[in-house]
Amino acid sequence: MASFHHTIKSGKKGSAANHATYITRQGKYSQRDDLVCAGCGNMPMWAQDNPSAFWRAGDKHERANGAVYREHEIALPDELTRLQQEKLVEDLVESLVGDKPYQFAVHAPKSALEGRPNTHLHLMFSDRMHDGIERSPQQTFSRYNAQNPEQGGCRKDSGGKNRLALRDEVIEIRRKCAEIQNAALEKHGHATRVDHRTLKQQGIGRPPERHLGPTRISNMSSEDKAQYIAHRAS
Repeated sequence: MASFHHTIKSGKKGSAANHATYITRQGKYSQRDDLVCAGCGNMPMWAQDNPSAFWRAGDKHERANGAVYREHEIALPDELTRLQQEKLVEDLVESLVGDKPYQFAVHAPKSALEGRPNTHLHLMFSDRMHDGIERSPQQTFSRYNAQNPEQGGCRKDSGGKNRLALRDEVIEIRRKCAEIQNAALEKHGHATRVDHRTLKQQGIGRPPERHLGPTRISNMSSEDKAQYIAHRAS
């Protein structure tokens, strides 16, 4: 049964390159065998064939306490086949990122509770927007110069937005994400739908499901697991 899970995170200076290595299962993470597919796009000329160079430059040159990347983590509907999920990922990337630099990976680890694939998308992207000006790695992450753009860095899409505007933007992004997933489910003949709204907004009285974590699940008996799964489905 499809369920909606979509979190939006941000990564501070110094964390981007390692996170990209993590989601693409490279380096010290290469022993993990749950990578389905990965890709990137909209990188500047100096990082066209090497997205890790982009994240390393952000880690080095972004301002202190600045966000080098933002990330969408999105559960993909189990009802879809692997190829259908990959097409859904293409649609999500196009809609949620546009022409910003991005890197993505799809993971399909087996859930600790039910042993079923927990297929989800990690979509990293930079808020630094292209404007047709070629910049060096250092200048790309410099402060934007509105009067003389060629002398400053790429403008950040989130720049100048207040807290209320950013909140409304997140709500709209989550709505759009659910809409795209539901279009895919309908296209492939599935009646189930996802809903980006909270349980309270949907008129559902039960409390939100708690994340148990692998350690707690490993300590549950088979009977406890069966009861929890039955309660989740009710």
